[in-house]
Amino acid sequence: MLLFVGKSFTRRYAVLRRYSIPEPVIGGFLCALSTALLFFALDIQVNFDPGVRDILLLYFFAGIGLKSDIRNLVKGGRPLLILLLLASLFILLQNLFGMGVASGFGLDPRAGLMLGSVSLTGGVGTTLAWAPIFSEQLGIANAMELGIASNTLGLIAACSIGGPIANYLIRRHQLTPSHDPLLEVGTLSEETARLLDYYDVLWTRMWLNLALMLGHSLNLLLVNSGITLPGFVSCLLAGILIRNLMHAAVGAQRLKQWSGSSQSLALISDISLGMFLTMALMELQLWQLAGVLTFVLSALALQVLLAILYTMLVVFRCMGRDYEASVIAAGFGGIVLGSTATAIVNMTAIIQKYGAAHRAFIIVPLVCGFFIDLANALLIGWLSGA
Repeated sequence: MLLFVGKSFTRRYAVLRRYSIPEPVIGGFLCALSTALLFFALDIQVNFDPGVRDILLLYFFAGIGLKSDIRNLVKGGRPLLILLLLASLFILLQNLFGMGVASGFGLDPRAGLMLGSVSLTGGVGTTLAWAPIFSEQLGIANAMELGIASNTLGLIAACSIGGPIANYLIRRHQLTPSHDPLLEVGTLSEETARLLDYYDVLWTRMWLNLALMLGHSLNLLLVNSGITLPGFVSCLLAGILIRNLMHAAVGAQRLKQWSGSSQSLALISDISLGMFLTMALMELQLWQLAGVLTFVLSALALQVLLAILYTMLVVFRCMGRDYEASVIAAGFGGIVLGSTATAIVNMTAIIQKYGAAHRAFIIVPLVCGFFIDLANALLIGWLSGA
């Protein structure tokens, strides 16, 4: 229902379409706002069971892997390294800004880290992992509340800035969109609907499930080897492995027969991502912002402004100043303010309007899901002294 609400709003209000505000963001945030009103007005706390939420994200990334040609990944090696370096530099700036704001409010500067890369780049998982350390070892009693509040607002901001940034860059620099209909997710907004064969959908579901099974096995092997990766990264790698091994074994023509249509894969991926993000946003408990609102709002305002300027002036230029760079720019706010899901949904809103950006959909998830976590952990430990 929330997805339908978001779709209805985007059809009714041109400003939402103009700035490519994702439909799941609208529906999910309206639900979070409604539950907050219930809490403040009637003292009713609404909680949701996430259910299949995380499985939906695995399906989405497995789908990206199944559409990924290894030759494009090889081409993406240098841009991936550049984006990782840019994101790592931003983490440092993000933490320095947070520590500066904390000092300005008369707080321990290290409390600002909870409003920096701990909660924004790291997300809720990193927040939950570091908050006890900040509370017990560094004496910051409200570390958990600061982190959760910052993560909540950061997630909302990340969903809101990506589309407008990319749209501005495309118009300002007169970029030529790809108009490639073979999207990683969804269909072009102006594309007419085509008939789907149920057999194609069943084929696609089968290969997605095999990718999830292989991804789970890869994840277990890595964990046993002392390497921890998010589950969606393992499923992404599994999809890439399956797709390219089959391509080498049977060739391009046979590959089209066994893989299911690209439209059915995009359809399932689109549904999975839309449902995941809606569920993630509707679970936000906005009432947790009470008590630290002024400090958090001040810090987040600076962090969002920093992210916008850095994305437009640094990331876009260093990533090539082309259409792919604008799509990566749409996702960068998700990398440093929200989560992998917000990065992907921002990019999805752009490609559904202008056309595919295949390298961006490989580079950004890998930076979000693996490399950036390592850099973030090192920088947090260094700055906090923990």
